[in-house]
Amino acid sequence: MSLTLRKRRVVIEVPATWMGRMKARAVHTGQRMAPMADQAKVVAAQRIEDARYWAAPRLESAAHGFEDQVAPRVSSMLTTAARKIDPTPSRSRRWPMFMLLTGLAVGTIGYMFYRRNAQQWTEHMKDSASDASRWVNEKADRTSESADRMAANVSNRADEASRKMS
Repeated sequence: MSLTLRKRRVVIEVPATWMGRMKARAVHTGQRMAPMADQAKVVAAQRIEDARYWAAPRLESAAHGFEDQVAPRVSSMLTTAARKIDPTPSRSRRWPMFMLLTGLAVGTIGYMFYRRNAQQWTEHMKDSASDASRWVNEKADRTSESADRMAANVSNRADEASRKMS
């Protein structure tokens, strides 16, 4: 229950309980502080805006510095760590490339040996062919000489036989 007193057209309520009195005092203090709170709100908004104007270029500069200097290092560190803890080891691309280049080198060397041996074989065959033709010519000459001797021998025997018969 509250009592209302009227003085100078102001209504004052007096609360009956302790909690009511505290509530009334808080409301009264809030009403007195409202203009100061409004002014503090405006000042705080101005100071926050000033701080934002001051901080924005510095934050942007710091972001670019971080992006250019620290981020690549952190990225490489994280990549290295990921590779170290990866359970499936990554396949090295060097091994197939090494095998390809080795095969290419062996093939080139083989081709060079083939060409050299083919050239040597050709030269050898030319020598062999000339030797064979020389041998055939010699053999043919010996055979013709032998045939001439045999023919002469047969001719001589035929002449002796015809002399004996005559």
